Amino acid sequence: MKIITKNKRAFHDYEIKETIEAGVVLTGDEVKSLRQKNVSLVDSYATFHRGEINLLNCYIAPYSHAFLKQDSRRNRKLLLHKKQIAKLVGEISRKGMTIIPLKIYFSNRGLVKIELGIGKHKKAASKKRELKERDILRSAKREVKYKI
Repeated sequence: MKIITKNKRAFHDYEIKETIEAGVVLTGDEVKSLRQKNVSLVDSYATFHRGEINLLNCYIAPYSHAFLKQDSRRNRKLLLHKKQIAKLVGEISRKGMTIIPLKIYFSNRGLVKIELGIGKHKKAASKKRELKERDILRSAKREVKYKI
């Protein structure tokens, strides 16, 4: 598995409850651009529309030697089984749940896969509390390290 990109902001902004792997429908030029790591998952999300899950607002830079230029933020269909789609629809129908892409990677067979997270948006107070806890843990480790 070769990781192309991660959405680090997702773990800061959302409380991830569950993850699921999906395939992505891409053109050849987009795959070549992914191999060059010209992709960003910032502000992207997935939605349910007409019986399928679509990835929205994911930026894949146009390939430099492409014959036809396409929109870099176009909607991309995600490949999932019907049971997985039904489960995702059930999860996001609950109040406040969202499907967020966490990372894009090449599988061992060379296929482009995306890891989706089902999460709830964090409030500002919980973000501050989490940062404070992380800071306390870091300082405690530092003190233990230098006491020995």
